[in-house]
Amino acid sequence: MVSSLRLALAFAFVSNFATAEPLPILNLEPEATTVSGSSSGAFMAVQLQVAFSSAISGAGIVAGGPYDCADQSLWRALFVCMDPFFVDADPDSSFEAIKALAAENRIDPLQDILPDRLYLFHGKADDTVARSTMDALRQTYELLGVTAANMIYVTDVDVGHGFVTEQGPVACDTTRPDFLIDCDFDQAGDILNQLYGDLSPPVHVRDQGFVIFDQAVYTEGAPGMDDLAFVYVPADCTAGESCRLHIALHGCQQGRQVIGENYARLTGYNQWAEANRIVVLYPQALRIPAPWYNWFSGNPNGCWDWWGYSGPDYLSRTAPQMSAVARMAAAIGAPLQQ
Repeated sequence: MVSSLRLALAFAFVSNFATAEPLPILNLEPEATTVSGSSSGAFMAVQLQVAFSSAISGAGIVAGGPYDCADQSLWRALFVCMDPFFVDADPDSSFEAIKALAAENRIDPLQDILPDRLYLFHGKADDTVARSTMDALRQTYELLGVTAANMIYVTDVDVGHGFVTEQGPVACDTTRPDFLIDCDFDQAGDILNQLYGDLSPPVHVRDQGFVIFDQAVYTEGAPGMDDLAFVYVPADCTAGESCRLHIALHGCQQGRQVIGENYARLTGYNQWAEANRIVVLYPQALRIPAPWYNWFSGNPNGCWDWWGYSGPDYLSRTAPQMSAVARMAAAIGAPLQQ
């Protein structure tokens, strides 16, 4: 029985590699690229938006926090940003870090963030990432000059930690894997409507629109990134119509290695994408086991790098994971760098 299971898993693994292909080249509007993320994907979405603000026009942040919150420290990530012990996340420190990197031309100019549209979310029952951390993110954006008219901050939905979707397997006020929460609330629709304005209602997805692609082509060996990833391409975009790109980043324990295609298929983005000519790119992070002699290292939960496990340069345009995502966006037709 065990041998049969291993054989089946091995066959599926090989089959995925056999069907993987490079990203398609599409007719995309570069100025209409947006990003979103949940948990570690939310922290990474903030990093991408700030670093490539001249190209990214909006961000949806679900249970994340301010740029450079961890300051290259897993201890700070755990006990300042997620579950504050003595000190809360500091918007002033985040603002100063952004100004410093912009002055060195390692990220795009600060003024490019001003017109961006933002969706911020913290669940009332979320005790994994503190409410004060999301408050600090909102305050950081205010320091950057983002107006209240361009920013929505949702805090009144009684859900645990995760992404809220009408297709999720997790009970509404619960926090547990796979962190896809069924709470009769369409978060993907909320995010995309805030980032793009009023959209047409969602429609059924097409099986052929869901594509497994060879992410290894674009990572250049970046630590913590899977060899395969997903993209959803609406029919109109396949036919050459002008479309927009949304980059959707999963959270810890939500990558392909852990929950397969669930984040890419169950969040609800694809239904909105099909109806509104939005291509959805789902990059995939990978677990890096911590060695027995240093459990405080590695990336055992398959999180995106928002505390520096890939190296000291994890916040700028040239950071390993950030530049890998930028290469994917450029390959599909929406370069993040001019």
